[in-house]
Formats: sequence, structure tokens, C-alpha cells
Amino acid sequence: MTPPALIAFPLMRRKALKEKRLWELTVQFKEAIWIVSGFLSAGMSVENAFEMSVPELMKLYGREAMIVKEFQAIVRGVKLNKPVEAMLNDFARRSSLPDIRNFAEVFSIAKRSGGSLKDIIERTGRIIRDKTAVTEEIKNMTASKRYEQNIMNILPFGIIIYINMTSNGFLDVMYESFTGRLIMTVCLMLIAGSYIISQKILDIKV
Repeated sequence: MTPPALIAFPLMRRKALKEKRLWELTVQFKEAIWIVSGFLSAGMSVENAFEMSVPELMKLYGREAMIVKEFQAIVRGVKLNKPVEAMLNDFARRSSLPDIRNFAEVFSIAKRSGGSLKDIIERTGRIIRDKTAVTEEIKNMTASKRYEQNIMNILPFGIIIYINMTSNGFLDVMYESFTGRLIMTVCLMLIAGSYIISQKILDIKV
């Protein structure tokens, strides 16, 4: 594998892992909102609803889940007399997720205007839930294409590794001459370009 590829692959892998974590956080946040909404329907205050939702989230996702840590931070902030909306806005800023940011903004407006937080949280939770369901359906429909894309992205590097293992020195000319290096650089750029294009095609936003 060429040195540029050794640099590019970890970066692409890191981006994929980040997107996976953000999607997991989105799904977890969707469930968290419904749990909070349920406690509000039972007559609890907003602060108590967030605190009581933590044990329920632990049962669903475990103690180390991202949403559990975030809700624990919100509860700690509330106990230090920080407003819930301020903690939610901080969570939204760090997560950089539009759904969480929109929820935090709506929650802050409702708090200031004296609107029904229960109804607003229920409505927002329903919107996020519907949006997540559509996104999950799209992911399932494009799963086979994503699998094919991953194979095609790895295949060129696999071929180079195979040739180097079975025919040692066969590709030396591609790394030792100016023309060979130029060709390999162009090939790497084409592979990177095809990866970016395929990612954009399959990255369907809802």
C-alpha cells in the first residue's frame, strides 16, 4: 500500500466511525425524549423528568452509552442551579446534531414563553422519531450498495498487496521512477475521488 493510502485510509475510517457514533447518538436521543415525555405526562417537573430518565436509559443502552453520559451531565448541571435549557444548548453545541440543536432551541423558547413543555417535547419527539424511521429505512434500502461500495474501495489496495506478496519486486518500478510515482498518485486520486462521489450519492439526507 502506498504511503498516501496509508494516510488516507485512517482518515476515511475515522470519518466513518464519527458518522456511526453520531447516528447512534441520534437514535438514543430519540428514545430519551420519549422517556422524558413519559415522566412529564406523569406530572413530574422537567428537572425530575431528566433525572429519572437516566436509570431508564442505562437499562436500554448501558452505563457507558453516550446519551447516558450526556443526561448525567445535564442532571449534574441542574443540581448546580444551572438551567436545563442552558445544559441542553451545551449538549447541542458539542454534539453538532441538527435534531438536538433544534430541540434545544424549541425547549428554550418554550421555557421563556411559558409554553407547555410536555406538548412541545411530545411533538418534537414525534418529529425526530418519524425522521429517524425514514432514515433507517433508507439505510436498509441502500445497505447492499454500501457493501458493494466498501468492497470496491478496498479492492485496489488488496490487489496491490496481493501482487507484492506473490511477485516481490514486480511493482518496484511504480515507486522508484518518476513516471511510476505519477501514475500511482493519479490512481490514488481517482480512487479517493470515486470514494467521495459514492459517499455523496449514498448519503441521503432527510
